[in-house]
Amino acid sequence: MRQGKFEVTVDECFEQVMRACAAPRRDEGPAEAWISEEMIDVYTQLHGLGHAHSVEAWSAGGGERRLAGGIYGVSIGAAFFAESMFCRPELGGTDASKVCLVELAQRLRRVGYQLLDVQMANAHTRRFGVVEIDRETFLLRLAEAICGSASI
Repeated sequence: MRQGKFEVTVDECFEQVMRACAAPRRDEGPAEAWISEEMIDVYTQLHGLGHAHSVEAWSAGGGERRLAGGIYGVSIGAAFFAESMFCRPELGGTDASKVCLVELAQRLRRVGYQLLDVQMANAHTRRFGVVEIDRETFLLRLAEAICGSASI
């Protein structure tokens, strides 16, 4: 983030971010994506209604602006549910998904979100302050957050 390597935008190309998240990763080989066409259609509709959002990181290699990474998710009240993220190292996108996650968290905090659910606490997400909470605590925080009001 401090290097200013990427131009970061919000909701500029939601469907493109979803499709990039659905694409098989180079190191995994061919696999069936869990993000189906039906999901892309529904989430794109949610985006059109203002309930789903994306954060994009763009690189400008060779003077051409290219989508290097991104994250998307769904917003309900003051809760945001991050669904998936991607980066494209081959397009200069090393660390682009990390930049998007940090930008998302900072933006949500600024506008009053109470909960950011990243689904999994792992070494990657813990580096950015993610903590795992028990189910009971999550449900209490969730109930409070979805009754809140915030806008990305």
